[in-house]
Amino acid sequence: MGNNALMTPVAIVTGASSGIGAATARRLAAEGFHVLAAARRADRLAELVEEIEKNGGTATAATCDITSDESVAALVATATGLPGPVTLLVNNAGGAIGLDPVESAPIADWQWMYDVNVLGTLRVTQAVLPLLDASGAGTVIVVSSTAGIDVYEGGGGYTAAKHAETALTRTLRLELLGRPIRVIEIDPGMVRTDEFSLHRFGGDAERAAAVYHGVPDPLVADDIADCIAWCATRPQHVNVDRLVVRPLAQAAQHRVHRVS
Repeated sequence: MGNNALMTPVAIVTGASSGIGAATARRLAAEGFHVLAAARRADRLAELVEEIEKNGGTATAATCDITSDESVAALVATATGLPGPVTLLVNNAGGAIGLDPVESAPIADWQWMYDVNVLGTLRVTQAVLPLLDASGAGTVIVVSSTAGIDVYEGGGGYTAAKHAETALTRTLRLELLGRPIRVIEIDPGMVRTDEFSLHRFGGDAERAAAVYHGVPDPLVADDIADCIAWCATRPQHVNVDRLVVRPLAQAAQHRVHRVS
């Protein structure tokens, strides 16, 4: 690694403008990474970087659309221009649309979920792998979902995309064997964030709130950021293949304890 060992390592976090991505950026900055925060909303990223720097960390904002080759290339160019080695990629950007049955789900919704969750992760990973390789001690973390383990009614498009993202991750681990890059998958269950369910239901706040109604203590973004940071800071020879994390109130994908 040479002089790289004396420089602040760089962590690229996609989907960093809100929710798990923003929480992860804050936590990794606190752990000593220079965070390259990537997302589409430049205003949110600017606020995040300012907050991180006020708290003694360092970060750079990169406006990025992971469904665009050109945008991802610009992200890599920004990463290459930073003084430290890129040692960590957190593929967090993703999302769900709708809760329609397979019989009637709009194909456009499925297309969007596949483009963002699967092809977006693929595009960014392909682009960043040479930097991780060059660091001599790289880590790819993919934030998938328990939807990549189980299925549920109305979740066909999202579970299909997350199953594919899981397949991508497992295949990548096999293909990188012998190279200095770890591949880690984080699979959160029910996480209450400001935007995930709101986006899923097209801005319908009532439907979004109903997802968590009566659930005692669902996970929050900081819980997942804690898991990501723990995995990323293990000794390099330790690879956490898959970390599944649910709230106590959730025993399975749609077995949830609710109180009135």
